Parts: sequence; C-alpha cells; structure tokens
Amino acid sequence: MLLKVHSRCNLSCSYCYVYQHVDQSWRRQPLIMSPSVIDAAADRLAEHARRWRLSRVTVTFHGGEPLLAGVDFFEYAVAAVRRRMSPDIAVTFTVQTNGVLLDEAFLETFSRLSVRVGVSLDGDRHANDLHRRFPHGGGSYTDVSAGLDRLRQDRFRHLFGGLLCTINLRNDPIEVYAGLLRFAPPRLDLLLPHGNWSSPPAGRGPGTTHTPYADWLIAVFDRWYDAPQRETDIRLFSVIMSLLLGGPGRSESVGLAPVDFVVVETDGSIEHGDALKTTTAGATATGLHVERSGFDDLLLLPGLRQRQIGLAALGTTCRRCSLVNVCGGGHYAHRYDRSTGFGNPSVYCPDLARLIGHVRGRMRTDLRRLAAAGDRQHDVGALR
Repeated sequence: MLLKVHSRCNLSCSYCYVYQHVDQSWRRQPLIMSPSVIDAAADRLAEHARRWRLSRVTVTFHGGEPLLAGVDFFEYAVAAVRRRMSPDIAVTFTVQTNGVLLDEAFLETFSRLSVRVGVSLDGDRHANDLHRRFPHGGGSYTDVSAGLDRLRQDRFRHLFGGLLCTINLRNDPIEVYAGLLRFAPPRLDLLLPHGNWSSPPAGRGPGTTHTPYADWLIAVFDRWYDAPQRETDIRLFSVIMSLLLGGPGRSESVGLAPVDFVVVETDGSIEHGDALKTTTAGATATGLHVERSGFDDLLLLPGLRQRQIGLAALGTTCRRCSLVNVCGGGHYAHRYDRSTGFGNPSVYCPDLARLIGHVRGRMRTDLRRLAAAGDRQHDVGALR
C-alpha cells in the first residue's frame, strides 16, 4: 500500500511525473492525509491481508514529499497500521523521500518505528542539480547529501533502503554511478524517465531506432558486472538476470508479473500507479475511496485487470517477440498512445531489446566459461 501522505513538494524537479505532466489533480488534493483517512486505509489493508491470508505486507509513505507531513504523522500512521494488523502478518514500512528534510529527529523516529528510508538522487552534484532543484532555482545536492550522510551513521545505517536515480542522457553514466556509490547504497533503482508515444522522452519517439538509453545503461551494467566485488544491487539488472534464467522478477519496468501495489491518495481516493499521470488527465482515477471501498474492488476494474493478465494484455508485436518473458512490454505507462491506448510496445522498445540482449550475452559467455573451467555442464540454453 503506497500512501500519498503529503500532496506538495519542497523541490521542483523538472521531470516530475506528479507535477510536470498532463494530470494536475494534485492541485485538488488536501495538503496532508488526515487521521481518519489513515485509519480507513489501515482498516482496508488489514481486511485485505486477512482475506487473502497474506504473510506480509508493505506500507510505503510517499508524496509529494512525505517528510513535509512531520514526525508526528509517522508516529500515528505506523501505530494505526500495526494496531489493526494480525500478529502473524509481518508489516514492512518504508518511506521514499528527496532527503532534504532528513534530520536527526526523523531518523530517530524512523529507527524507533523500523521505517526503512529510500532517497531520490540523480548522481553527483552536477548530475543531480540539472533537474532536482528548489523552486527558487537552487540545486538540492548539498541538502540531500547531508541527509544521506546522517542516514549512513552507524546507528541509522540499517534503515538505508537505497537510492532511486532517474536517467538523464546529458549525464555521463559512469560518473553518475560513481556519484551514487559515494553513499554506499545497498540498492540502486535506475529509472527510465516517464514518457510515451504521445509524449516521448528525450531521444525517443516514432521511427527512432537508435538506443541512447540502452547505451547509457550498458555502460553502468558493464562497470557493475565487472567489479571484482559486489558494490551494490542494481534492481533493473538483477531482475533482468533473474528473468533470463527463468526466475522471478517483480518489477513494473520489465517482466510479466502482475501489479502488486495499491495507491491511496491524500484525500483517501484509491488510485492506479502514479506513472499513469504522464499519459492523460484522470488516468489514475478509479472512483474508489478507502472509507467506502475495499482493495478487492480495485481488482474488478478493467484498468487493473488489464495489468494482471500478463502476456494476454500485450499487443501482437510484443506477444510475438522472443524477449517478451523478460521485457514484458516494458512499463505500462510507457506503452501509451492517445490514439491506440496501451496496446503498443514500450516507447523504449529498442533500448530494452538491446539492453536485455547485452545482459544475456554477458551471462552466456560467463556460463560457458564456468562450464569449461569446472568440466561440468551448465544449461546455457536455459537463458531466455
């Protein structure tokens, strides 16, 4: 359950999918989630977990910038969920923040409440401050890096969930990776900027066959893959490698796994994932609300059912592709075209194909080498 606890942000990132795209529904949202909405959302989550006999659930505090809600909000929200959840259901709490307000008071609170912290950062100072700026125009790197340095103290290090970085082709990939590694994150998420066929990202669009995003990602992959010791986990790469071997791959970006989260807006509205705000106004709306609807009601809506049926939801081009079990058609929002809907390959299709092919080639070479060195058979053909 992703709780949009505050509808505003203290940064003005130029690529933000909440504030800078076609859907402007954030303007109608209350600033902060009320106690009554928190209670109703906690009721719905506990109800859902019991009905489906879940052994674990995750609550992610999101925004806007969630830390604008204040320390007391998190005290109340965590207690509200734990009070309603059966003792045999494990609850994980996370918060995704821009890190600007990440001070000792928040960290002490998150440590006491066992809330893991993910921070958004786009690399070193130069890379980050190209787009992640304050409304007055100043860069955010100094404040975010100070927050990360606090998070990395010995007494808070266990809370560090990882870094989230949005790819910018203007930034050197190896310099970005080095800038992120400076904070020794346990995990990185490298995100393709949200775009689609009607609003293509930089370097992509109808008829383009070059692969600038794959080139960028491959440079990081080779640096990460060839490191003599594992420096961090990069989720996109790990998921692709797992899928190539026929393993699981729970990710919105690749693979055919069904969507496994629900969004509760500041006013209590139950919505589809935020990335759809980049496609058309109202794309995330469901008409459901935590005070009158259960999460199972969302499963009955065509918009969500379309995202639960895997291969059957994809267009002909994707279904015929040999990489479909790994690529999965790419991120759902990246398939959108205002004239044809979501039945298209990702706007990043050439990039995804090249990246997956490169990863498969590196793995195949190493599996063959290991088989030869160990005089035993490795099923290289198992690579998808």
